[in-house]
Order: sequence, then structure tokens, then C-alpha cells
Amino acid sequence: MSPADPAREGHADSTRAGRTDPTRAGHVDPVGESRADPTRVGVVRRPNPLWTFGLLRSELVTTVRRRRTLALLGVLAAVPVLIAIAVRIETRDGAPAGGNGTGPAFLTQVTNNGLFLVFTALAATLPFFLPMAVGVVAGDAIAGEAGGGTLRYLLVAPAGRTRLLLIKYATVLAFCLLATLVVTVSALAVGALLFPLGDLTTISGTRIGLAEGLGRALLIALVVAASLVGVAAVGLFVSTLTQSGIAAMATTVGLLVTVQIVDQIPQLHTLQPYLFPHYWLSFADLMRDPVYWDGLTRNLGLQALYAAVFGSAAWARFTTKDISA
Repeated sequence: MSPADPAREGHADSTRAGRTDPTRAGHVDPVGESRADPTRVGVVRRPNPLWTFGLLRSELVTTVRRRRTLALLGVLAAVPVLIAIAVRIETRDGAPAGGNGTGPAFLTQVTNNGLFLVFTALAATLPFFLPMAVGVVAGDAIAGEAGGGTLRYLLVAPAGRTRLLLIKYATVLAFCLLATLVVTVSALAVGALLFPLGDLTTISGTRIGLAEGLGRALLIALVVAASLVGVAAVGLFVSTLTQSGIAAMATTVGLLVTVQIVDQIPQLHTLQPYLFPHYWLSFADLMRDPVYWDGLTRNLGLQALYAAVFGSAAWARFTTKDISA
């Protein structure tokens, strides 16, 4: 019998190794789970749907428990309190002291009905405080994980880049709703303590009952939360461009301030209807009778457009970038 050919034996060994070595790229184990580099684009994963909900719950809990998030929510809750105290101190006989009926429509009505404090607080926080808080959370969503060295481990789970990005965006949207509700509940509680509650007069001059007023306050809160969808998408996109959470947060807040300034320059009136904060204060139309829907629908449509454009840009960037941390 002729001796075995060492070259053929080596070829056979390499062939067997290629079939059984689980560390080789593209190998699929018997249950169909890819063991290739989990950060590579195009790797097929089949995570359990329950695991997805578990990751979403974990993201929500982690975001809310952060000291930075609690501080932001504390500031938002304090704004209605400060407004109510200021109005209470400066009020004599149900009218602002030293005033002649001038000032914002909602603010002049707070002393007559505490429910108007909800609308006043939302109008005061929406131009800057609420979007700033959302920008901080959105900017830290991906960049914070990369900077902390945990992003690669999340992808190993396996989350999948698209799935992880959607979970991050859903977490930011949940924070939008939470932040708006914090302002609303704080204003409602303080308004009920310091001012009377009852039937209220709409901007159109008609009277509505307290129950309907509460319903409109809740609807306004939901519209304000929806108005932050565009900021959340912009912040998420910025977060995919860097591995520094601080840089992403600062850039997002800087863009917010810049856009707000541009929206106030009369010479740029042609551009302003396309800026995401342009129709933010249209929620006041919900306090008209009948309700004016034109500004509201434009606002929600514009937010959906920003979410689609910058959400797609974030997905394109995140699913093609090299994850090294």
C-alpha cells in the first residue's frame, strides 16, 4: 500500500476545517445563527421578539435613571412652578399687577383659571427647554454607547444595526412624551393649588366646560410631544456621526439654537416654513372654537418629513459605519 500523500492530507484537513471551524466568516451553526463578526453589514440574525422588547425596556429604564435625564426632567417640572409663583406674586384682584390686560393671551388668563397654566408652561418650554432636553437624549443615543465602549457589545447580543437604531429612536420618542407630560402634570398640579379651576374661555371667546378643557390640555400635550419628532430624528442622525456623546449633544443643541435664530429673521421668510420649529406654537389653535387645523396639520406633516429624511440618513450612516468601540 502506497504511503499517504502529505499534500493531499493537508488539503483534506483544510477542507474539513473550513466545514467545522465556527470562527470562520460566514459559518452558520445548526440552529441558523450566524457566528460571523456581528458588526458586519448583511449578517442575518433571528433574535427572539421577546428579546427585542426586553432591550427596549432596558433602554427606557436606563435612559430615565440617568442623572442627566432626571436633572432635565427636574428643570422642566420647575418651569411651571416658577411661572405660577411669579404670576401669583404679581397678581392683585385677579389681574396682573401693573398690567393693563397686555401680555400673552394664556398668561393673562392664568389667574382666572389654573388650567391655563398648562398652556402657558408648554408655550414657554417648547421653544427651547423641551427641544434642548430631547436633543441631549437623542445626541447621546448612539454616540454615548460608542464613547462608553458598549455599542459593539449591543450588536453582539445580537441586536442588528437596524433593530438597535429603531429601539434607540423609540426610546427618544418615549422621552419626548415623558418630558411633555412632566411639564403638563406639574403645571396642572400647581395651577390647581394656586388658582381656581372651572369653565374656561377659549381664544375665540366661547366657553367650554372643565372636562372639555382637560381633554384639550391632554390633546395639546400630545401635539407638543409630536412636535419634537423632528428634533429627535436630527439628534439621532448627529449621534451616528461621532463617537463622542458630548460632541453629539452639543452639536444637536447648537443646530437647534441656529434654526431658532434663522426662524426669526424676516429676510429668510421663504425658508422659514421648512424649518422644523416654525409651526411649533400652532398648538394654540386647539384652544379656538372651532379648532383651526391648518397650522396643526402643517406642523405634524413637517415633523414626519424630518423624521423620514433624517431617520433614513441615520440608518444609512449607522448600517455602513465601522464599529470599533
